[in-house]
This record gives sequence, structure tokens and C-alpha cells, in this order.
Amino acid sequence: MMLTDPSQKYRAFPQIDLPNRQWPGNVITSPPRWLSTDLRDGNQALIDPMNAEKKSRFFDLLVKVGVKEIEVGFPSAGATEFDFISALVKDGRIPDDVMVQVLTQAREDLIATTFESLRGAKKAIVHVYNAVSPAWRRIVFGMERPQIKEIAVTAAKLLRDNAAAQPDTDWHFEYSPETFSTAELDFSLECCEAVMDILMPTPDKPLILNLPATVECATPNIYADQIEWMCRHISKRDSVVISLHPHNDRGTGVAAAELGLMAGADRVEGCLFGNGERTGNCDLVTVALNMYTQGINPGLDFSDIDEVIQTVEYCNQLPVHPRHPYAGELVFTAFSGSHQDAIKKGFAAQEARNDLIWDVPYLPIDPKDLGRDYEAVIRVNSQSGKGGVAWVLQQDKGFKLPKRMQADFSRVVQGMADQSSRELNAADIWTAFQDHYHLGGEQAYRLIDYQEGGAAGDRIFTGKIAHKGGERSISGRGNGLLSSVLAALREELGVELEIADYSEHAIGSGSDVNAAAYVECRTPDGRTVFGVGTDADVATASVQAVLSAANAVARG
Repeated sequence: MMLTDPSQKYRAFPQIDLPNRQWPGNVITSPPRWLSTDLRDGNQALIDPMNAEKKSRFFDLLVKVGVKEIEVGFPSAGATEFDFISALVKDGRIPDDVMVQVLTQAREDLIATTFESLRGAKKAIVHVYNAVSPAWRRIVFGMERPQIKEIAVTAAKLLRDNAAAQPDTDWHFEYSPETFSTAELDFSLECCEAVMDILMPTPDKPLILNLPATVECATPNIYADQIEWMCRHISKRDSVVISLHPHNDRGTGVAAAELGLMAGADRVEGCLFGNGERTGNCDLVTVALNMYTQGINPGLDFSDIDEVIQTVEYCNQLPVHPRHPYAGELVFTAFSGSHQDAIKKGFAAQEARNDLIWDVPYLPIDPKDLGRDYEAVIRVNSQSGKGGVAWVLQQDKGFKLPKRMQADFSRVVQGMADQSSRELNAADIWTAFQDHYHLGGEQAYRLIDYQEGGAAGDRIFTGKIAHKGGERSISGRGNGLLSSVLAALREELGVELEIADYSEHAIGSGSDVNAAAYVECRTPDGRTVFGVGTDADVATASVQAVLSAANAVARG
């Protein structure tokens, strides 16, 4: 039961004393170093951890999208982890431009096993950690600050000595004061400085200092303050890489990473689509594509986002949410009529401008950049409007309905959606379009053939149509083709129509295209009917459009 006064149980996280903080005015202008921990942090969060085949497949995916630093596991955790990591090395699976990373606790036997798993590697990162925050010191370890610091110092010496025993590998080191986000800043700094004193990093061989939000405990601006404080106070700033490892307990892991980069960090650790303990790790896909939409090449290639999703879902046995930023099945889809109208107009404006700069309402990124097409950008249900229906017809069949015709047909689709209480697909809409405008099936009037003659301003239409189970020859005279067709319908069949609007366009491009023609007609009793026709010949399409309107009158 939730408390009426939660302050009785929970304490607000204190503000950071950081006068003249600089990060709020900073802008991200280049990508960070990326570290994927899918095979370690992500894997340990799965109900069923990945086997070697899945880990191998995931590793290949990370290499393909361009991740250059990959935490491949926790080799001292067991034979499965050790053997997978060792096989990567022995089988030559690690590209020269990729550096694998392994994690170990600050224990002598575990560190020795960790180095053994990487025997023969060209280069590698060994990542050691120990928790430093008050709750862990008091509750988990029962230790004071000096004892916790000594754990870090001893681990650093072990890293140094084990690396010296395998000089053929280019060793890099990472130290994490785990639970940094809930620890005192001065003690985190003290532990990091003590590790630096042992490992003696240089600008050419920096030490990675990972400052994790092991548990997200405050708003992301607090994390940014913590990162900027450390960047200001750490000695030899040019000899360390400040790395971020935000978790998502408060749902702001991505924001914490972005603000942390603004605060001076150099590197981001996370997982594809944010898998990880509890509510997950920072989502590398979202952070990277956020940068992309700001004109920054993130150095990660998600141009086939669906392949990435399929692989991650297979390996993790977890679905990517349909509303997940950039990647979800529905994130580029609009059902709302007003949204559909804005998107449809945005695409039209984009095409008319012929400008590379992307500016389409409701779509912060071009779906095609991620390998998605435009067919599912607008989908139709009971919430949709005329723009959505028109978009589906345009994308699926190439029809560009006039506005008033859009409104006419949308009423038909709206009725179908209300009745069925489900989404209507392109096939549903096309079937309804054909039926409503008499493009197939039984028709009162269907064009078989026609001829056009006469002089300019005095045209004669002579046609043969199917009518009431037989064929009927009709003819009429007017000042143009359409007026002569209207005259034939009026004089031969008693169908009286007046054209209020006419439009036409090509369907497709090149020489092998069809034409679409649309008419809006009025009857003597004030009724408005619409017709549509298609043919390789635009004149024939226009005749069919008039007959389509005549069929609407016959239907009543």
C-alpha cells in the first residue's frame, strides 16, 4: 500500500555542490566510444542466459553494426563463459579494429582466471570493479572506507602483475567504483586516484574510469553533476577515459547518458534496446540514433534495424516493444487522423522541396534511413481520417485522390472500421475502393469500346457499353470528350450529370505507366457523386471515370 507521506520512508537524493556547472550549456558534437555489454551485463539479466551459439551470433551482430569495444563476458563465472571467450581468441574471431573486454571482481583467483581466458589475444580490456557506496560498505561488506579502498588497490596491482606475465597482449584496464551514483564523490575520487597510482596511465595508454549509475537514484541532471565533478577533480584528466554506465531504474538511462556526455564523459556502456538488470541498461540504439537526428554520425550502423531486432530478440528471447524509440513496429505509424494529415502533407512538401534536409511532422527520422519503407507509416483504424485513407491508396496503388474525394471515401472506410473494430489493411481499403467506385464486379454501365470524332469544339462520342446484361451503343455531341460522354448518357440512358471538378495524374513513372482520372459530378437533385477511372490512355481513363460516377447514380 502506497504511503500518503512517502517522505517517512524515502529520502530525496541530495543536490551536488557544483558551482558554475558547465554541462547545461554544452552540446554533443561527436560520438563517444561505445561499449556493448550485451554479452555480459545483458546476458546475466536474461531468464535463460545465452548459449555459445547465441553469444556468437550476437557478437557478429555487434561487429557488423560497428561496435569497436565489446564486453564479451565474465570468464570466471563458469565454463560456458570461459570457453566462449577463449574460443573467440583462439579461432581468430576478433577483428583487428575491435577490442574485447572482460569483467572480473576484485579477487586474486578470479583475476587470474580472467587473464587466462584471454591468452593469445592481440589486445583486450580487463575491467575490475568493487562497490564503494555507504549502503554496500555497511550492509554487504561490513567494511569502512580504508578497507574498501584497499580492495581497489590490491585489484589494480593484480591487473598490473598479470598483464606483465602475458606481454604479447596489448592490455588495457578499466576500473569501476561500482555504485558510484550513490557513493560520496570524494571517496569515489579517492579510490580512482589510488588505482591510477598503481596502473600509472598516460595519454597514450589511458585508464578507463567507469562511473556507473549502478542504481539510478536521482534525476539525470544529478548524474551529470556527478560526472562533471569527477572530470573537474580527477588528476591527469588527459590520461583517463571517463566512461558512463547508466541503468534505467527511473526510466531516464538515455537522458543520463546524454547529459553525462555533455558533462565531459568520453565513453558510453550499454546494451542494444536497453536490456539489463531490473529496468535495463542504457539503450545504445536510442542514444546513437538521437545523435543521428541531430546531424551527428554516431559511428554505429542501424540501416537495417529489422535485422538487428530479429537477432537481438532471438538471442535474448525478449521482445522489442512495438513503441520502442526508432525500432518498434509502430513508432513510424500514425492511426490518428490529424497525425496522418500532417505526415501526408509533410511527405508532399518534402518531395516538392527536393531538399535533403528532413522535415516531416511527427517523424524525427526518415524511416528509410533505418531500412523501413513508407507503406506502414500510416495505418487505418477507427481513429483515422481522410488523409490516412488517401495515403494508403497512394502508397499501395498510386492513387492521389482529390481532397473532396478523400472525404467521400473516408466515410466509407470509417464505417467499415467502426463496424469491424479492427485495423483495416491495404487489401481491405482497396476492396472497398473498388466496390464504392464501381471498378470491378457488377456495374450498371461498363465501357467496352468507344470512338471519338469531330472537330475541335464539336466532339462526337460513340461508345459501346455493357448494360443490363447486354451491350448498348450510345453517342453524344459536346465541345470536348467529357461533355460528349455526358450528352450520350443523358440522351441515350437518361443519366444526367454535371462535372464540378476533374483531375488526372500518371500512376508510376517512365514510359510504361497508367493514368488515373477523377470526376466530381452533381445530379439535378443536388447530389454529389464521384468517379474514378484508370487506363494506359488518359482519355479512356476519363471516360471510365464518368461511367464510374454514372454507376454511383444507378446504385442510388
